Amino acid sequence: MMVRQQRRLRNPQVEAARFRARALLGFVVVVLAFGGLAAWYFRLQVLEHSDYARRSEANRIKLRPVVPGRGLIYDRQGRILADNVPAYRLEVTPEDAGDTDALLEGLSTIFALAPEDIAGFREERRSNRGFRPITLKLRVEEHEAARFAVDRWRFPGVEIVPYLNRRYPYGQLFAHVIGYVGRTDGNDIERYGRDHVLFPHTGRTGIERSYEDQLRGSIGYEQVETNVEGRALATVGRQPATAGTDLRLSIDLKLQQAMVRAFGALHGSAVAVDPASGEVLGMVSLPSFDPNLFVNGISHADYRRLMDDPAKPLFNRNVLGGGPPGSTIKPFVALAGVDSGMRTPEDKVFSTGEFFIPGQSRGYRDAGSSGGWVDLRDSISRSINYYYYKLAYEMGIARFAEYMTRYGFGQPTGIDLVGENPGVVPSPQWKAGHSPEPWYPGETVIAGIGQGYWIATALQLARGTAAIANGGELHPLRLVASRREGYDQPWQAPAASGSGSGRITDDAGHLRAVQEGMIATIHGRGTATALARDAEYTMAGKTGTAQRVGRRGNARVDPRSLPYHLRHQALFVGYAPADDPTIALAVTVEHGGYGGVTAAPIARKIFDAWLLGKMPELEEGEDAVVAGQPEGTASNGGSRIATATVAASVAGEGR
Repeated sequence: MMVRQQRRLRNPQVEAARFRARALLGFVVVVLAFGGLAAWYFRLQVLEHSDYARRSEANRIKLRPVVPGRGLIYDRQGRILADNVPAYRLEVTPEDAGDTDALLEGLSTIFALAPEDIAGFREERRSNRGFRPITLKLRVEEHEAARFAVDRWRFPGVEIVPYLNRRYPYGQLFAHVIGYVGRTDGNDIERYGRDHVLFPHTGRTGIERSYEDQLRGSIGYEQVETNVEGRALATVGRQPATAGTDLRLSIDLKLQQAMVRAFGALHGSAVAVDPASGEVLGMVSLPSFDPNLFVNGISHADYRRLMDDPAKPLFNRNVLGGGPPGSTIKPFVALAGVDSGMRTPEDKVFSTGEFFIPGQSRGYRDAGSSGGWVDLRDSISRSINYYYYKLAYEMGIARFAEYMTRYGFGQPTGIDLVGENPGVVPSPQWKAGHSPEPWYPGETVIAGIGQGYWIATALQLARGTAAIANGGELHPLRLVASRREGYDQPWQAPAASGSGSGRITDDAGHLRAVQEGMIATIHGRGTATALARDAEYTMAGKTGTAQRVGRRGNARVDPRSLPYHLRHQALFVGYAPADDPTIALAVTVEHGGYGGVTAAPIARKIFDAWLLGKMPELEEGEDAVVAGQPEGTASNGGSRIATATVAASVAGEGR
């Protein structure tokens, strides 16, 4: 019975059907699984192949930035004034380096890390992403690099990177022209963009700052193959960096050296210009400083020493300074008088030696004995104040200011440096913005001799003097004469300056009368006849003395009796040879007393250097700047203070 029941329960057909169904189901599952796997592989190998290939390549290939060499700077003869020298810097990638404090402590046993290096690193660490390398030390010595090579395995994320370091072979000589570079910081990145962080240096002053975009070049990249530990194995590709643009300046190295030598231990500034083009041939501001101190971050002690120096060596007297031009403004006032129709070159004025405004008892004196009849030429050569007191008063301040502006004063010269002081031409409008008091007639009178609210820079005086020398063309000044995009590329003229040329006069006869007066200053019976002694060429010029203190009542002030820091500023403007000028010059000497005694002899030495080849022979790296000053003296700390002192004293005198 039981046997029959068991036989009924077993059904081969049903079992076979079930097996086939299960097998089919298993087959379908296997097919689907293989299909899904095939689809997955298809997506990986075909659809997303490029993405995963790129990721894989990124794990094997690292992009390493290549910083280009900064453009070189040459003088007009092709002598290098700013170049690049090989150096090594210490870089740290924070996310690979681990604990910062332990890292710095370990590295301090190998490298001489200054407090400024550590402070700068910590500041950048807070502001930068962890994967970006940060420079810890810019100048690594050879013995430090050798010691690090032995212990490198202890410092993951730390590398010694080769680069080109900026160098100024002539130190102080061009500090206020070329300027200097400094370590790139957060402000530079905001100004120039995120990629600028890869450049170790950024221009801070002078040509280095004005032409930063061209000098720095463009970053390149290397494709570096690495192993699993990240160590470089080989370079498999390269996008070359574009080197910075080279600049050729119009300045002549030897003339620059001669200008510094001419000053000796005196402080001041001088600008020499080519009258035909407006190119600057030489430009000095003394005392100066060594720009190499700033390249990799100046030490606190050195910076404090420069800042505490009463002579203000960091102050660029040509670009940022300025003050009353004194009698050097008289050729321009004389030209304004004849161009405006107030005078003719032959008109004579009887000078009593003291000018009085009608209705006032206070007189405005000449510097010395100057009575008699005076025409335009005589007034320039002998520097007769009376002539210009009377002329300025009769012209009126509005017309006076109009002509001085036409001659380039009260506006930038176009020099390709940042921050040029535009100066001030005295006017009621200017005073209204700086003083609650009205304009007084006496302020018009003293404006005629370059005193009062005047602020004129040596750049403006040199530019205006060049215009008198070349027949009336007022060229914008410039330092960069040409540039090239690569060592094998031709030199090209720079783009035209935004400040165009203009004419100071269209009357050749008027201009010739002014020129004759300036020639007589030196070769006639003028205030600088000592310059003509043994001269091999003819010069034209004008001396000037800018007062630092005002007189009280009718009392005279002897500048030699004043304390050193209150002595008058000595000035001279001129050009040579007078018949075919190739150089125009403006010289200012701080606390120099009289222009004919102090500034004019400096100008003669500069003229001789340029025209007769009397150039000094200085070796590269020689300290060409004599920054001393007389014992027991102190500088006023820059021309800005001088301007404020003069303006304060003159406001009362002009009443």
